[in-house]
Amino acid sequence: MDKLISVIINCYNGEKYLAECLQSVSNQKYKNWEIVFCDNRSNDNSKLIFSDFMQKDKRFKYFLSENHVSLYEARNLACSKARGNFLAFLDTDDCWDEDFLVSRREDFERNEYDFFYSNCFHYFENQKKKLIFTNTKLESGRIFNFLAKNYLVKISTLIVRKNIYDKEKKFNKNYNIIGDFEYVMRMSEKYSFLANQKPLALIRFHQNNFLNLHRGMFYSEYKDWYRNIDFSKQNWIKNKFLFFLKLSYLYLITLIPSFIINFLRKK
Repeated sequence: MDKLISVIINCYNGEKYLAECLQSVSNQKYKNWEIVFCDNRSNDNSKLIFSDFMQKDKRFKYFLSENHVSLYEARNLACSKARGNFLAFLDTDDCWDEDFLVSRREDFERNEYDFFYSNCFHYFENQKKKLIFTNTKLESGRIFNFLAKNYLVKISTLIVRKNIYDKEKKFNKNYNIIGDFEYVMRMSEKYSFLANQKPLALIRFHQNNFLNLHRGMFYSEYKDWYRNIDFSKQNWIKNKFLFFLKLSYLYLITLIPSFIINFLRKK
């Protein structure tokens, strides 16, 4: 029997794209899944949209946060409700191809791997343009050094064995943007990742993307992460300059007005 996959969907006012996101899970050819939907105190129609799906399919599970919390505290809460053998993450403005889960069916039986990630498409809503995320060959195995050079893991393509998630320190609840980056970099030191080159997920870029609206927060969180790195570890000291370059780049981006960035993206 197929392993149970818990699809972790965290939501705060995600009504605009939520139905498409949920439908993409419902359409999966791989059938043994549950959705763990954590509503982070939305005040839009997100709950109503989810309820429509939940009434038709018992695999849709709704949880309401007691208080509005950081994104990664909410992720940890959702993961604590999951019953699956694996955790798969999907943001409310992203969606999956119907083959996304079934393409990993055989991979889930490969016990030498604990994390799974893949290529994807980027969809730029303003230009109505879909482009492949990367033409770089994604590496498998212990990929810390690979990711230090070019971080290519999108949260909506990430799958992790639940027992590994339970064993390790969870997402850092102090972050709202870089929590998946911090978690994946930490895990890539210890565990093996298996890459899939197929772009079976779609990551949407639009003017209301949280990252697009909070570039200063991105820089602030990355700076906090950088300052707390233990550079006595071999892998970290080896890549210290690369991390510093990224920090410098993020600082420069905070100085550029949003309208200039949006203009450049249209080119």
